[in-house]
Amino acid sequence: MPVPAPNLYPDFNTIRLSHVCLNVSDLAASRTFYTDMFGLQVTDTSDSHVYLRALEERGHHSVILQKSDQPGTVEVMGFKTYDEADLDKAEVYFKSKGRPTSWVERPYQGRTLLTSDNMGIPLEFYHKMDRLAPIHQEYARYHGVRPLRIDHFNCFSNNVDESVAFYNDFGFRVTEYTEDEESGKLWAAWMHRKGGVHDMAFTNGKGPRMHHLAFWVANPLHIIDLLDVMATTGYVENIERGPGRHGISNAFFLYILDPDGHRIEIYSSDYQTVDPDHEPLKWDLKDPQRQTLWGAPAPRSWFEHGTEFVGAEVKEPALNATPIIAP
Repeated sequence: MPVPAPNLYPDFNTIRLSHVCLNVSDLAASRTFYTDMFGLQVTDTSDSHVYLRALEERGHHSVILQKSDQPGTVEVMGFKTYDEADLDKAEVYFKSKGRPTSWVERPYQGRTLLTSDNMGIPLEFYHKMDRLAPIHQEYARYHGVRPLRIDHFNCFSNNVDESVAFYNDFGFRVTEYTEDEESGKLWAAWMHRKGGVHDMAFTNGKGPRMHHLAFWVANPLHIIDLLDVMATTGYVENIERGPGRHGISNAFFLYILDPDGHRIEIYSSDYQTVDPDHEPLKWDLKDPQRQTLWGAPAPRSWFEHGTEFVGAEVKEPALNATPIIAP
């Protein structure tokens, strides 16, 4: 299936990804991981939730840690719309696609539409979130990997072609993709709204599951600093893959796992994709520089481990194709 032509005039306008709610078993342990070690900033806490933002973010939160009896799952992924009217347009749109819709109350957010994509990934859309004072020049706060902003989500999809078609229809544009030459089907695709390489990506596999969420950092050396911190503070086993540089996206990367198995990518050095006629780049699944321009190949866990979404049925992938896996 060819990559669809971009829909430059979608039914409603999504600006960017915004936030994710992760279900955790031990709220104190997760808070320590994300703040003391990783470097996110606490914006509010309760007995059941910790709200976090990165150093450049003005919105109240980009990560919500939620104490749950379903730890290691994802509650919802959030996106910001251009204006309030887009929320009503989004409700009409998702209803027309046969997706469930409801208006939900979320702390620190205005009107919020809860729905799901074609695979059942829970999505919420909002326009207004409480705005906080800037802290990007409060350099005493900078520690860990110095995360500046949330960058993207990557999800396992049991049918990448169908996922791409669904998100393309409401305005997400493909920047790079991997095609299985034998079948002509997509094995993975990277899609954006904000003008980077991706806000949402899909990888062939048992899905839907979250493969990772990613944070953008200014300097690859901060990733090296984080590795030193993790290796000496009890988190060496949480280092999964990297550092290295991707062929796709050109990003310098590191993948780590939080205490409940949620995968986080630390990400730097991708490129701009603002132009509406930006042409997507095609990669062959068997190209070893696709996933790793340089560095060790990805371990098997990177292709098999993911965290499930609450309420979404996980299905086996339709495409049986194998990338290069480290021995």
